[in-house]
Amino acid sequence: MPARKIQVGQVWKNNDSGESFLVTKIYGEALATYAVLRKTGAEQEPPVRIKVAQKGASAELPGYTFTQESDDF
Repeated sequence: MPARKIQVGQVWKNNDSGESFLVTKIYGEALATYAVLRKTGAEQEPPVRIKVAQKGASAELPGYTFTQESDDF
């Protein structure tokens, strides 16, 4: 599900595993924007870097669902 803007502190759910991830950093690199995600409850695991997909006025993380707009968090 796309969000208007991806921001630090948002929670996204992995579509394959169902695990929740917290956005800890957003940064631009060349012509792309990336989000750094950490699995909730597992801060010792390495972070995951995902390229942000822009779709018109909204943004999304491929393979993840924005949980604040669903009842699944």
